Amino acid sequence: MGSIIECVGNTPLAELKKLNTNPDVRVFAKLEGNNPGGSVKDRAALNMIRSAIERGEVGKDVRLIEATSGNTGIALAMIAAIYGLEIELVMPANSTRERTLTMEAFGARVTLLESIEACRDYAEERGERPDYFLLNQFSNPDNYLAHYKTTGPEIWRDTEGQITHFVSAMGTTGSIMGNSMFLKEQNPDIQIVGCQPTEESSIPGIRRWAPAYLPKIFDASRVDQVMDVSQQDAVDMSRRLAREEGIFAGMSTGGAAAAALRLAEKLDSGLIIFIACDRGDRYLSSDLFG
Repeated sequence: MGSIIECVGNTPLAELKKLNTNPDVRVFAKLEGNNPGGSVKDRAALNMIRSAIERGEVGKDVRLIEATSGNTGIALAMIAAIYGLEIELVMPANSTRERTLTMEAFGARVTLLESIEACRDYAEERGERPDYFLLNQFSNPDNYLAHYKTTGPEIWRDTEGQITHFVSAMGTTGSIMGNSMFLKEQNPDIQIVGCQPTEESSIPGIRRWAPAYLPKIFDASRVDQVMDVSQQDAVDMSRRLAREEGIFAGMSTGGAAAAALRLAEKLDSGLIIFIACDRGDRYLSSDLFG
């Protein structure tokens, strides 16, 4: 028994029994919504804050600040509360109300701006002040190292080394970078597949970044294939995951699942793991499940 921090990680795998129609390929969701903060971002938030404290970069005299589209902010607010740190989270104004209220419940200050790019600019400007510390998940190695140290080893252990393909949405790209690093060390033949929105689509948690905002932690050589997913495909798959598999998750999970199932149709055999990023209750005020 321990604190809530010790509940981060060791999330289960759930096999898709109905949506996957290829009997020679197995497809599993890694249920990151089972983390205490409700998403995969608990891992990065914990590693970024704890590592900064251990290096002596963060103390009670500074306020943490970070730009987020939602899940990272909730996770950071939770971890900051545990360590007794003040935090300001900067989020797009079109984010669901559940996100803002959850961050505030943990004691965070929330600032809403017009876009994630504007949020990043604001956070970086504040981060230059001596009374602020910018965590910067987009360029912070502690983001992807969280997955190198925890998520990748869990997947390797729980599949008994039989994984052939890893599929992940690409936002900050921390999940795909860290898992790629670990899994490729175990077996270079494992294929790493990222998914991004089609040009006209908007999918919370998955980004198609303009070059100026491409996360600095992203290394294209660590991704074997990138699959485009439409907004409608992500919405439809999120709904089908809930209704047919009992997996209640958000739109980025729907996008990753759509890519994983599309991949499964093309394979002769294999074991695919995709990241189910969060829980669906974070989207109930949107029209995702309407």
